Amino acid sequence: MNTLEAMETCTAMRYFKEEPVSRDVLTKLIYAATRASSPGNSQGWEFVVVDDTAAKEKIGAVIKAGMAPAFANKPQGLDGVQSRMYAGAEHLANNFAKVPAWIVGCGRKLYPPQAPSDVFMYSTVYPAAQNLIVAARSMGIGACFTTFHHAAGGVIREVCRIPEDVHLCVMVAIGHPARQFMPVQRRPVESVIHWNSF
Repeated sequence: MNTLEAMETCTAMRYFKEEPVSRDVLTKLIYAATRASSPGNSQGWEFVVVDDTAAKEKIGAVIKAGMAPAFANKPQGLDGVQSRMYAGAEHLANNFAKVPAWIVGCGRKLYPPQAPSDVFMYSTVYPAAQNLIVAARSMGIGACFTTFHHAAGGVIREVCRIPEDVHLCVMVAIGHPARQFMPVQRRPVESVIHWNSF
């Protein structure tokens, strides 16, 4: 599968088979992540792979409780895409421990050396995470960005022994897809491209 084909069908996968993802495959995904660019080649990324059932259960219980109010009070009148997103996110939160692996994309605030900034930290981690999910798609593996770490930062740090100077930036669910990959729905490129002026 070429890169553009992977991108064109890299829909967020929120439903997974319980079949494990091998550590060899997970390592390849991290390898792909670390091929991303970073400011000044600073490479301030760190990746915590959570595939231990007990760890997932402990983190998942906190995420389920922490996310429950958001799902209980979701906006009214959601369109089809938004409704499916909420349903999928709730499924992920309620079945956190059954997801084969979670990758916590972390960053160290170390660039520029004279005055490290959050902006550069996130500009390091997010391209790496995008590489990871496109690589996953090319290998037939499902992936989904989440912000669940905001609901369980403390327990993630505790369970995974993440130092305080390492920032939690994104959580990616990883597994063999239980649903079909579909073409992504995006605005036509003609509607977003501007030649020389807006």
